[in-house]
Amino acid sequence: MSLLDSVLQSEPTKKMMMNEPVGSLFNETANNLVGKPINRVDGSLKVSGQAPYSAEIHRENQVYGVLVSAKIAKGQVEDIDSSALDNIPGIIKVVTDPKQFLRNSQQGGETKAPTQGVSEVFYHGQPIAVVIAETFEAATEGAHALKVTYKDETDQATLNFTKALPEAHDVNEQKGSDKNSVTGDPEQGLADSAVTLDRFYHTPSQSNSPMEPHATLAYWEEDKLILYTANQMIASCKQQVMDALNLNKDQVQLISYYVGGGFGSKLGIAPELIAAAIASKDLDRPVLICMTRPQVMEATVRRSNTRQRIAIGCDEQGVINTLIHDTVCSNLPGEAFFEPAALSTHYLYRGENRRANYKQVDMNQVLAGSMRAPGEAVGMIALECAMDELATQLDIDPIELRRRNEPEKDPSQDIPFSTRQLIACMEQGAEQFGWSERNPKPASQLEGDWWIGTGMAASSRGNMLQQSEARATLQVDGSTALGIKAVIETDMTDIGTGSYTVFSQIAADLLGLPVDHIEMKLGDSELPPASGSGGSVGAASSGSSIYLACEQLRDMLAEKVGLYPDNIELDQGQVKRSGSHHLSGTEAAIESLKDKAEGLKQKVNEKTGLGLPEPANQDYDFSNFQSYALADIIADYDEQKISAKGQIKPGKNEQSHRQASFGANFAEVAVHKVTGEIRIRRMTGAFAAGRILNHKTATSQCYGGMVFGIGSALMEEIIHDKRDGRLCNHDLAEYHVPVNADVPQLEVILVEEDDPYTNPMHIKGIGETAISGAAAAIANAVYNAVGVRVYDFPITLDKLLYEMPE
Repeated sequence: MSLLDSVLQSEPTKKMMMNEPVGSLFNETANNLVGKPINRVDGSLKVSGQAPYSAEIHRENQVYGVLVSAKIAKGQVEDIDSSALDNIPGIIKVVTDPKQFLRNSQQGGETKAPTQGVSEVFYHGQPIAVVIAETFEAATEGAHALKVTYKDETDQATLNFTKALPEAHDVNEQKGSDKNSVTGDPEQGLADSAVTLDRFYHTPSQSNSPMEPHATLAYWEEDKLILYTANQMIASCKQQVMDALNLNKDQVQLISYYVGGGFGSKLGIAPELIAAAIASKDLDRPVLICMTRPQVMEATVRRSNTRQRIAIGCDEQGVINTLIHDTVCSNLPGEAFFEPAALSTHYLYRGENRRANYKQVDMNQVLAGSMRAPGEAVGMIALECAMDELATQLDIDPIELRRRNEPEKDPSQDIPFSTRQLIACMEQGAEQFGWSERNPKPASQLEGDWWIGTGMAASSRGNMLQQSEARATLQVDGSTALGIKAVIETDMTDIGTGSYTVFSQIAADLLGLPVDHIEMKLGDSELPPASGSGGSVGAASSGSSIYLACEQLRDMLAEKVGLYPDNIELDQGQVKRSGSHHLSGTEAAIESLKDKAEGLKQKVNEKTGLGLPEPANQDYDFSNFQSYALADIIADYDEQKISAKGQIKPGKNEQSHRQASFGANFAEVAVHKVTGEIRIRRMTGAFAAGRILNHKTATSQCYGGMVFGIGSALMEEIIHDKRDGRLCNHDLAEYHVPVNADVPQLEVILVEEDDPYTNPMHIKGIGETAISGAAAAIANAVYNAVGVRVYDFPITLDKLLYEMPE
């Protein structure tokens, strides 16, 4: 953007569309903060209870709501009788709106409201009303006492996935993250192969189970709706609210300063949000609705169960020529989301004959949607277990089999990889884990009462970029050590991943300031719209917009002091001349402006100094340029501050190159020879995800992904009663997730990588890469320990007991 364009705009904006590989300023900055394992900037707030989560916000005259859930799996609501609540102290009203209440949550990134209308029941646990009271306790008592009469049609509900498989239908490819695809002749290729493997794998429904339940505080300021809510994607969720309640953009504000985890369940709005908004409008009082743990599990989002067929054909040396990945999943009637289990199968291994196909079964169960690493998390269980079994069948080391099937290009699209570090991840992980000492023979190592086994699996997760915007402001601030601070604004959220921290590092690095001189404002829809947190796109997308906003400020400062943008250096609050580049010349810049039309010159002079080449009130000596205090330069501007915006958009790079993060998981397990109990003894993960913004938070994300893998492999499973549709294990007492006793010491290796095709920071998502393949590594280790292949997950001891070795 030119100087003239900058000063003619009220807020200069640097825009970038990723149409070609780009360089990165991080290679040149003096601070070198990006990548450092600094502590979370919001850590002290969280451990001291000062980080405000949605349910902790309080407004004067606030009341409390508790949702009432349907007790049938299918049917009609005929009557809601509130007379039993008359004698409960503190009860205010039973609120329901059969047309506008949400039947279910919305998927991430959608801009329209989810399915509305609750007079017809589609699943057990569907919210149908909300009881409002002066206290949470009274509302809870009232919700339990409310009498609802139904026309019960549960006998017509679809509750058994296996029995419903013949009714599976084609998916709506236009609404999914993947598409059906065929290359070559897969079935004929399989038939002609010297060696084949053809297996079915079953994965169960899983619950996202974020630590923080879904919660919304709603209140109205005249005709404007204010919502403190637990959402991962503020900008799209705002549009969903607007559509659900027929409001315009100036009438809705969403605020999510801190989100206590989401794992996909908070990508879209959930039933409690619209119920709170309607109740608040009805009562003209702030209304807080916080879902109970059972309601979170019954009425928000689950990961779909799947039946996956993996069929592989190869020659006698293990070189794959055919790869088939067929998936059947489930969802509510009318919902288009399907579990994209074959996302990584498209490009992970070679093979000229390929097929990925999806079918869906309509079921009367809670909405199926995105859960951490949607697609890869369960798809790679099937694919990587099949690869391990094929390696055993061929008597080839599992790493060697994968090495022999390393593709030069994406075999599904015949395009190059932007970078591909799978082999490096496997090699570094294997060396650290001690893979060379492994005994490949199953049931060959018994230590006391425990069979010991090791396994590995590849990991991959597609890399994506989404449009995002941010604003960066430099302003004089006498309270800081350097007399200046930067304020960064975007509606991006922090769901526990470290957004506040890594974004502060980006801004501090580019603007030459200490991290404590950065004020980060996130999670408010009044701020520039960002991608939000989900799909491993948040750091890359929102971070890139912050990067560009800061780069625009650097350009403006360079013009201000008479330097070219490529030879300005910002370091510890000082503006310096870097390298051997030449000065642009203040006088030359002024003369260039004088050549413009007289009318434009007047407009330039009317501006507040943004980008003006001639500093006001200072006499800098540019012929012997050394350095100047950034605070002094900013003080020259009207209002003693300057602002700029940055905007990033995906471009041609996404079509020209396959972008993905890669990794490898290694696990050692012990299986009790009598009980079949499985214990994870150790895990090592090696992951490549471009430039790492913060080694500590990135490692923490990998820990989380690997722990998710433990849950998927050994315990996590939603169980619906096939008779009445009730979710049987709807709390954390019965839905088991890994706890400290289940998790060994985890080891993470961050493999160095630089990818200029991704974004100006050269980073990729990493948290979801770590979960992809983690469960398969554990399953493969169990096989190595006791010689039992399990195709129906999770691997519980009852699936091992009758096949255990003597």
